[in-house]
Amino acid sequence: MRQSATRARPSGKRRGKGKPTPAYLALIDLFPLRPLHSEREYDAAVTVLDSLAVRPDGSLGSGEQDYLDTLTLLVEAYDREHHNGDMEQGDPLSMLKYLMQESGMIQADLGRFLGNRALASLILNGHRQLSKSHIRKLADHFKVSPGLFLRGN
Repeated sequence: MRQSATRARPSGKRRGKGKPTPAYLALIDLFPLRPLHSEREYDAAVTVLDSLAVRPDGSLGSGEQDYLDTLTLLVEAYDREHHNGDMEQGDPLSMLKYLMQESGMIQADLGRFLGNRALASLILNGHRQLSKSHIRKLADHFKVSPGLFLRGN
């Protein structure tokens, strides 16, 4: 009797549950998920990533969230390989502190801006990460790409 070379799939649940959604397929058509090999591909990936990251919390379907997660991994891999020297201060907290310093913003100002002074303290001390809504607000305020606050998350 011959043994099959294939293995049974694990019995864990799959998030997508079957066929990809039209929203997911539209993202794949816009920018296929594959390793990034050039600055041009990297820039296109970051543009798509930024557009998804600024969407309201909970508004992404499971397929869109899977796409966002995978594209984030691809962008981070390219960053590690090609921009390692450029990324010394590229984590979101360092970026926020740098932008605050350059604009003269202090912790109390950040607290008023976010609507919660205690939250500002937690974020600046590394006890709390930036949410999507924080990222949107900060990117608009500092006139920067939301992607600057995504690196390393």
